[in-house]
This record gives sequence, C-alpha cells and structure tokens, in this order.
Amino acid sequence: METAIIRPIRPSDNKEIARIIRTVLTEFKANKPGTAYFDNSLDELYNVFSCPQAAYWVVEQEDQIIGGAGIYPTNGLPDNYCELVKLYLLPEARGKGIGKQLIQQCFDAAGKAGFTHVYLETMPELVTAIPLYEKMGFIYLFQALGASGHFGCSVWMTKEL
Repeated sequence: METAIIRPIRPSDNKEIARIIRTVLTEFKANKPGTAYFDNSLDELYNVFSCPQAAYWVVEQEDQIIGGAGIYPTNGLPDNYCELVKLYLLPEARGKGIGKQLIQQCFDAAGKAGFTHVYLETMPELVTAIPLYEKMGFIYLFQALGASGHFGCSVWMTKEL
C-alpha cells in the first residue's frame, strides 16, 4: 500500500473533500444543523482557506483523497487563537496515525503563523476523534469560544502550543 501524502489543498480538491466531510458526518449521525455538514462554504474550501493565517491540507493515498484538516482564524476567538477545523478521515484512513500527523501539521503551521493556542469544536457523536484530541493534548472548555456558527457542537477544547 502506498504511503499517505499530506499536501496543501488545491482548487480541484473542493468537490471531493466536501463529499468526504458530508460522508463522515453522515456515518456518525452528526449530519445535523449547526455543523460543518451545512456550511455554505463547504464546497469552496480552497477559497475559504486562502485568507491570511488559514491553511488546509488533504491526505492523499493512491491518488485518492482520504481526509483533511486545517486551521482558521475564526472570528471572535481570543487573540493568538486559531481553530482546528474540518478534520475528517474516511474509514480506511483511521487508526494509522494519519489524524495525529494532520493535527501535528496544523500545530506546526499555527505556531509559524504566530498563534499560541489551537481551539476546536466537535460533537459527542464523533467518538473516534475525541480520544485523539485528548492524546494530542487538548483540554476541555465549559463553553464555546469565537463565532463559528456551529451551534450543533457541544464539545469545546483548546491546546496551548
């Protein structure tokens, strides 16, 4: 099996990464209002992440995209915080350390961009993601930070870089 490659998102990736995100949210029964599933920008992630201090990477294996993740300077976050966003992996990409590699890529980029903290929002339904976030050093918060618009998320975490 070919090694997974993490690379920056390209305009040609938009349709496939949007499909992956919707597929994974549906798999975990988290395809509900107030989640990334209904983000208007989901089909245009390349453009969304072309703003300053934002970045998104896809994971490619055997010429197929199998997941992705990014960082974004979400409105309303405290100074020097960015958000870990849209981390989704297809089943064949899970349990192989790819999620950990993606999160580390995001940490490295966040630090280089001058951020001191990474924040995330998720849902209890995403049962495979939460233990990974814990292992990567995220701690729980009691309320949301910023203005992501994801009112369907009820788990909030942060990590100091």
